[in-house]
Amino acid sequence: MENIIEVKNLIKDFNGFKAVRNISFNVKKGEIFAFLGPNGAGKTTTIKMLTTLLRPTKGEIKINGFDPVKQQDQVRHSFGIVFQDPSLDEDLTAKENMEIHGFLYGMDADILNKRIEDLLKMVELWEKRDEQVKCFSGGMKRRLEIARGFLHHPKVLFLDEPTLGLDPQTRNLMWDYVKDLNKKENTTVFFSTHYMQEAERVSDKIAIIDYGKIIAQGTVEELKQKTNTKSLEDAFLFFTGKSIRAESEKSEKWHNFKRR
Repeated sequence: MENIIEVKNLIKDFNGFKAVRNISFNVKKGEIFAFLGPNGAGKTTTIKMLTTLLRPTKGEIKINGFDPVKQQDQVRHSFGIVFQDPSLDEDLTAKENMEIHGFLYGMDADILNKRIEDLLKMVELWEKRDEQVKCFSGGMKRRLEIARGFLHHPKVLFLDEPTLGLDPQTRNLMWDYVKDLNKKENTTVFFSTHYMQEAERVSDKIAIIDYGKIIAQGTVEELKQKTNTKSLEDAFLFFTGKSIRAESEKSEKWHNFKRR
């Protein structure tokens, strides 16, 4: 199967602080790929490099065959993204947020209107289409962001900690929508998370990252077999360690860097 994302020897160095340390991985077209790691492991920094928001220090990236450094426009048209922090205009309605996104991607008006209707119905927000987003719950806003991310038929959808702060019922419902669209449209999904259950439930393949390095890759079953464990959580702890001190050290390094 063809690779839609190719990453080779990727490095990001912030004035001596190595946030991403020589990582390599591939994601196949139509795959749901989980980027699993603790807070501060390098997940968001990697996604920012893949989506043209950060320039790599070294290494090679291809998204849908394009280079995010040299071919930014082609790369940006190839993906949709749901950021970790909300990015909706809360003074606009749900439909207006979708329309602006479609216009930015140059979508034909008739196609855009039909696409908006289909996606808002899928995420159960069609009846709320003319309501201002500031009246929505956190879960409704996330569902709208996911619908917007799929709007322009992207080849890849990036989700950076998409379920952070959501209750379990909303998280499960959100992943049902994503999996359904992944199957119907063969859209590759690349998501970062530190929730073991959702990585285990929805991903075809997982890469575990810690301290800026990918320390293991494979399916859930492959990771469990490599570690002789019975759950993904146990496999994750096998690779990353159980000590709280490791997280404290990482936080201290990051705060020291920010104080420079």
